[in-house]
Amino acid sequence: MNNVICIAGPTASGKTGLAVSLAKRLDAEVVSCDSMQIYRGMDIGTAKPDAAEMDGVPHPLLDVAEPGEDFSVGRYVKLADAAIADIHSRGKIAIVCGGTGLYMDSLVKGETFAAPSRPAQREYVEHIAEEKGVAYVYEMLKEADPETAERLHLSDRKRIIRAMEVFLITGMPLSWHNEQSKKRPPKYDPLWLGLNFRDRAKLYARVDRRVDQMLEKGLEAEVRALLDRGVDPKTTAMQAIGYKEMAAAIRGECTVRQAAERIKQASRNYAKRQLTWFRRNEAIHWLYVDESKSLPEEAMRLLSEQDH
Repeated sequence: MNNVICIAGPTASGKTGLAVSLAKRLDAEVVSCDSMQIYRGMDIGTAKPDAAEMDGVPHPLLDVAEPGEDFSVGRYVKLADAAIADIHSRGKIAIVCGGTGLYMDSLVKGETFAAPSRPAQREYVEHIAEEKGVAYVYEMLKEADPETAERLHLSDRKRIIRAMEVFLITGMPLSWHNEQSKKRPPKYDPLWLGLNFRDRAKLYARVDRRVDQMLEKGLEAEVRALLDRGVDPKTTAMQAIGYKEMAAAIRGECTVRQAAERIKQASRNYAKRQLTWFRRNEAIHWLYVDESKSLPEEAMRLLSEQDH
């Protein structure tokens, strides 16, 4: 049996429920793969599983960062690798579960990232961007790494600065680092399970219900608490779906009801983007939530077939 199982799919599709059910049957642990559930104090709006939902199954990689921190895919891969190694060292199976496709793909491929950020170089490039504009940094990047510059839009300030920073730290363009990463074989060979719906309307209905439940549980109060703690509304964490819209309502820019409708629309759009991402993965065995009598039984059957 594979020591790593990946459960992917759109928001509100039931990934956590399936992961916990399989973990109980297989003596496994669930490694969270969600770019927002990593943040402490962001529970309701990220649909972070509570103790009842986890049902005694350990879930490493929840609550590993503060909302004000920058958190990268590289940092996620490092933490997830360590968690999986620990799970394997105890003779257990790791179930990687979540909807952040970039994080999951990077983990499975074993991508090593070009260079850790260094404050001196980052501040130098940031200073140039502030003084002369991001267009000037973009021109610098075109000289140093034309391949990366070509695929970045001038409005993508964060990635332009990062690409230039990598060149300054390593002396090699980001495109070269990416090419080297692609040449390495994948680190893991998991069984991929994907949750989907034959009837997209049923998925969207579940998304809407989940947003209603978030409001009932106190999403507004959670966002207020974060703002009261001094978390900058411009941080990556506070730009998450649910937090950005509710913060706008708290500032009086819209009503809570309007914010809720915007959260629902943004969540439905996000679910669609997640499905687009995961459908590119030909290794995924798709399980259809609205057709299945028992998702865990179907998943166990696939695991059994792979063992033979």
